[in-house]
Amino acid sequence: MNKTALIALGGNALSPKGEQGNIYQQFSRTRESLAEIMEFVQQDYNICITHGNGPQVGDALHRMDLTHEVIPPLPLGVCVAGTQGTIGYMIQQSLQNALREEKIDREVVTLVTQVRVDENDPSIAHPTKFIGKRYSKDEALKMSEKLGWLVKEQEEGSWRRLVPSPDPVYILHGISIRTLVEKGTIVLAAGGGGIPVYNDSRNYLEGLDAVIDKDLTAAKLGWIIRADEYYIITDVDQVYLYFNKENQAPINQMTVDEAKRYQSKGHFQKGSMGPKMRSAIFFLEHGGKKVVITNIKHIRKAVSGNAGTQIIN
Repeated sequence: MNKTALIALGGNALSPKGEQGNIYQQFSRTRESLAEIMEFVQQDYNICITHGNGPQVGDALHRMDLTHEVIPPLPLGVCVAGTQGTIGYMIQQSLQNALREEKIDREVVTLVTQVRVDENDPSIAHPTKFIGKRYSKDEALKMSEKLGWLVKEQEEGSWRRLVPSPDPVYILHGISIRTLVEKGTIVLAAGGGGIPVYNDSRNYLEGLDAVIDKDLTAAKLGWIIRADEYYIITDVDQVYLYFNKENQAPINQMTVDEAKRYQSKGHFQKGSMGPKMRSAIFFLEHGGKKVVITNIKHIRKAVSGNAGTQIIN
């Protein structure tokens, strides 16, 4: 029986910091990333891919900044849906071409994925997630007045939009995703944490201006598709204790209990490795066998256990 892998690509894998991030650069980066992901195909894994979308949603919001006086702005949920389509297209086409080059006959599909959240999630009343470009105070207050955004100073002199970041409750298309993955189709799903929706008073789905915790969505997706292994592709080659300090120490392997202990001691920062570790722990406590955290350059070695940080039960 083939093993199943869930692969979570960070949004910066497609649009690294410091690059302009135009569509040609993003396609080029996507092809580079997918060349490494082919290792899973060559080892005959069942595969599901999810991805971040931070830089891409930031670009969409900036376009609205520039055009809101002539084109009505879009809700944030629609922006997430749009990035699922565009990023899915780039990954799908790049992977299809890589499969053709290797003369491998496998289908690749992208599913625009809604994820239900709790409309009473505390983050909805008290938003904590900064998104989009940075503004001066005057610019931010002007955007708040024009578009109804909640804005706040993130760092001295740097203001950004603030939105809710609720936890995922239910991935609406989970059974369809699992069925396709089990049949050997490579599925791209739940990009950017999924499109946030909730059940209204009539039990109908409604969109929400929010950004779902993408790391926790990925872990729940892995649980739903019964993945054996979960690969978190990020900016660093592996997990470190005392990160960016003189006594920085790499972790090659750890157990779930060790991960919890390090987490409780504050080793993993809230805005970077912290959510990824929370995601890894959830996955392993819900039937997963192994989590690997590494960057795209080390993925081939990481699959065989020779790179990255391996987290096991």
